Amino acid sequence: MAQRRIPCLWMRGGTSKAACFLASDLPTSPEQRDAVLLAVMGSPDPRQIDGIGGADPLTSKVAIIQPSTRPDADVDYLFAQVNVDRAVVDYGQNCGNILAAVGPFAIERGLVARVAPMTQVRVHMVNTGQIAIADVPCSAEGVEYGGEARIDGVPDTASPIILHFLDIAGATCGALLPTGNVVDRFEGIDVTCIDNGMPVILLRASDLGRSGYETREQLDADVALKQRLESIRLQAGPRMNLGDVSQRSVPKMTLIAEPRDGGAISCRTFIPHRCHASIGVFGAVSVATACLLPGSVAQGLAKVTDAHELMVSVEHPGGEFSVALQRGDDGGLAGCGLLRTARLLFAGDVFIPATRE
Repeated sequence: MAQRRIPCLWMRGGTSKAACFLASDLPTSPEQRDAVLLAVMGSPDPRQIDGIGGADPLTSKVAIIQPSTRPDADVDYLFAQVNVDRAVVDYGQNCGNILAAVGPFAIERGLVARVAPMTQVRVHMVNTGQIAIADVPCSAEGVEYGGEARIDGVPDTASPIILHFLDIAGATCGALLPTGNVVDRFEGIDVTCIDNGMPVILLRASDLGRSGYETREQLDADVALKQRLESIRLQAGPRMNLGDVSQRSVPKMTLIAEPRDGGAISCRTFIPHRCHASIGVFGAVSVATACLLPGSVAQGLAKVTDAHELMVSVEHPGGEFSVALQRGDDGGLAGCGLLRTARLLFAGDVFIPATRE
């Protein structure tokens, strides 16, 4: 049977992995493109045995990159979340972990000229229209992947890639607090719906009869809890300006509890039906931001100071994720940034059956 070969870089970005493509190497028709991406990952199939996906949402991701259509950016980055066991490709969110790989990809593919010792890549995040700036370490030979930076969820060290975010509040929902309230109530449970780069619904674990310190495996096996969370998610989606979210991966549901290891808050995030091994980049930004909001469900649980510049450590099943936040003179959020790492894993061609396109 004939197969089609497509140039691809397989990259780790933060605690996720993605197949990274030049947009020009994929079909322009959204329907044909989705068919190709499903074939690349081997979806739908719980094991993704006939593709390169890793049978986990964190390793079933795609980055589609091209020279930017905007004068204030170098490249356009479209993120696609390929569902593992359903024939669904979701473009309704950003992915900050894979964002860490976009700068290196752009340099590897010659979209951005390399400058040593640091190349700054301005990235237009097509999914939501926001701009991020990535500082990518480089030498005269190319991207410097080796270094001493360490992030939880990745076993080795690498070069630090600093991501700066510009105006991501309300990136998907249109407002930092999309319902207009700091606290809403669904099925007798207080929640905070927030979007600072990622739509997230925060719930106190204790309000659901859980500690918030359960393992990923325990939560994935907790059918009653997952059904309750999904019921709340479906009700909150329209209130967050997301419409019917039954087929979408947002909003993310996040259980919170007091920190146990010196951080600001402890969390367990569902993406949206499986517990995350750690936490997504923008999910962490939204959770950290909620810790600064008076009256949110994080109040009384979060351990934060009144400083104008602070590092908010979000504890998760795999360790912690530190988010740098800046308060403005009015006490509101003024900016955010964080540290990630990335690595090029494989460069070559991915093959798909010609009948799947």
